Amino acid sequence: MFSKFTSILQHAVEALAPSLPLQEDFVYHWKAITHYYIETSDDKAPVTDTNIPSHLEQMLDILVQEENERESGETGPCMEYLLHHKILETLYTLGKADCPPGMKQQVLVFYTKLLGRIRQPLLPHINVHRPVQKLIRLCGEVLATPTENEEIQFLCIVCAKLKQDPYLVNFFLENKLKSLASKGVPNVILEDTLKGQDSLSTDTGQSHQPEELAGAAGMEQTESEDEPPQMDDLSTSLDNLSVSSLPEASVVRPNQDYNLVNSLLNLTRSPDGRIAVKACEGLMLLVSLPEPAAAKCLTQSTCLCELLTDRLASLYKALPQSVDPLDIETVEAINWGLDSYSHKEDASAFPGKRALISFLSWFDYCDQLIKEAQKTAAVALAKAVHERFFIGVMEPQLMQTSEMGILTSTALLHRIVRQVTSDVLLQEMVFFILGEQREPETLAEISRHPLRHRLIEHCDHISDEISIMTLRMFEHLLQKPNEHILYNLVLRNLEERNYTEYKPLCPEDKDVVENGLIAGAVDLEEDPLFTDISPENTLSNQEWLSSSPPATPDHPKNDGKTEVHKIVNSFLCLVPDEAKSSYHVEGTGYDTYLRDAHRQPYDVNLQVTSVLSRLSLFPHPHIHEYLLDPYVNLASGCRSLFSVIVRVVGDLMLRIQRIQDFTPKLLLVRKRLLGLEPEGPIIDHITLLEGVIVLEEFCKELAAIAFVKYHASSTP
Repeated sequence: MFSKFTSILQHAVEALAPSLPLQEDFVYHWKAITHYYIETSDDKAPVTDTNIPSHLEQMLDILVQEENERESGETGPCMEYLLHHKILETLYTLGKADCPPGMKQQVLVFYTKLLGRIRQPLLPHINVHRPVQKLIRLCGEVLATPTENEEIQFLCIVCAKLKQDPYLVNFFLENKLKSLASKGVPNVILEDTLKGQDSLSTDTGQSHQPEELAGAAGMEQTESEDEPPQMDDLSTSLDNLSVSSLPEASVVRPNQDYNLVNSLLNLTRSPDGRIAVKACEGLMLLVSLPEPAAAKCLTQSTCLCELLTDRLASLYKALPQSVDPLDIETVEAINWGLDSYSHKEDASAFPGKRALISFLSWFDYCDQLIKEAQKTAAVALAKAVHERFFIGVMEPQLMQTSEMGILTSTALLHRIVRQVTSDVLLQEMVFFILGEQREPETLAEISRHPLRHRLIEHCDHISDEISIMTLRMFEHLLQKPNEHILYNLVLRNLEERNYTEYKPLCPEDKDVVENGLIAGAVDLEEDPLFTDISPENTLSNQEWLSSSPPATPDHPKNDGKTEVHKIVNSFLCLVPDEAKSSYHVEGTGYDTYLRDAHRQPYDVNLQVTSVLSRLSLFPHPHIHEYLLDPYVNLASGCRSLFSVIVRVVGDLMLRIQRIQDFTPKLLLVRKRLLGLEPEGPIIDHITLLEGVIVLEEFCKELAAIAFVKYHASSTP
């Protein structure tokens, strides 16, 4: 109480006294602080019971006033005094000793305000960036300390300054061995570490002197002759403080340390969510700096990669073994900085939602971090996620045999495929799912990347849920802006156009095709590749791959522009009139059923046709020819999308003849699917009737795609 009264009295006296020149005023406040350490006999009283905070604030105000009164960029005498007398070094030592108690907090605030309020560049000065670097090491040493908030504010202002001038980051890449040598580490350790190292030079372009704790106030014997005698007394007083050296890392790193990153990494583990988010923001700023030396140090000499991937792995493993795929798909949009979910307040809560949001939030952070990172840092971070998380954690889950486990892990894969936005992380995810192969598929290639083969097999799984989820994952994958996806899945097998057999259509063949049938359709029953309609004659994936015809040279190139009206009519005429129902119901279309399916989702057939529609939309001539040209001459043993639909229609027409009241039942099913009729008694052959509707809409969709693609390609 008495000290507060003294402080108030002091301010009153200063207000009444004639204003001193700024430098005299500045020196007065600094001497008042040093006088405390020379005169005090009680170093246990908290700093808030002293005038130190007030003097520090006055010093800041003077420095700001001085800068405002001078030309831009000109250093005034008060700032010169701060730099020349190494005041920041002295304050660092006092903060490290936390003498008096709470002094560390005051020092952090002073550094933060100094860097934040002074416009001229301070960090290039060795008497600024050296003590700043030392203070950085004090941050994040212990979690949940009273100074955590001040620590993160200080680190973030340093990050902001580096963002303004990225080259300054080189001052914060420390040569580890020099630091160790200055602290008396035996030469034998340094020599062992030096083995195999070509160079220990830093990329700072500035000579850093070894750190010296002797003369902790930063006063050297080369100081000016007019140095006040009490400063020597201050050095002696500080030497008497029990200032312990910082513990060094147990592993001697060969090149450089990036303590700014290390301190932020420590604070990302803070139990205070606000502190953790600020630390994550600081890291995101640092990884975006364009300096190559900083990017290399960040990925090679810090544990950033390990932190990202280990936390991803632990959050993924914390998820329940079984989560409803619909819950995974529909959980609200995730933003890593806004992970403040309250289970009690959530009316749509489900078991594991808290864990799911935490995992997706951290994945979003990794994605955004890689998206913002300098190029080489982004590649290194993404590769770490690939190796340590995708392969190490996700792949075993996707390759398991438990249906529930497959469904949950595939739903999670589908979710992060939808969520990823970083091109670099997407590339690594694509390589994880599909592999890097680009040559035509063979049987031997399957073993080179078994996950890809397993996921494709899951598209035709005994469990409809697994089939639908896997198909949806591939559908969203195909929407991603990455050339390798389409090439690996489709184009690598169409490159040579081995599905074609070049021969001109005779006039009779043209007439047949224009009526909605392809040449030789009556012989499809004899085609072994169409016997897969019968369950007992299903071909495995290996047989399909091996049945691909050998490469034939000199296939003529097709421009993909068969007369569009013929193509459109061919698809529209595929389903006979007696099996059509769309013209009886107004305002219906394929997209209506597709949206409805995604809300349920209710039909594997609809999901299959959705993927095929997605593929058909790609503007590649081989895809267009193979999927959308009914006139293509297929090589022996090959089938196209059109020829398969022809065979399906033929089989369908045989089956619907056995259904009594087929047409009214078909209309009723269509209206129920659209919600135009209430649900009622179960209708016989419901699966077949739904399939007829999907087939009709799919053929209309293909006709529309062909029409739109033709006009898009012909428009300049």
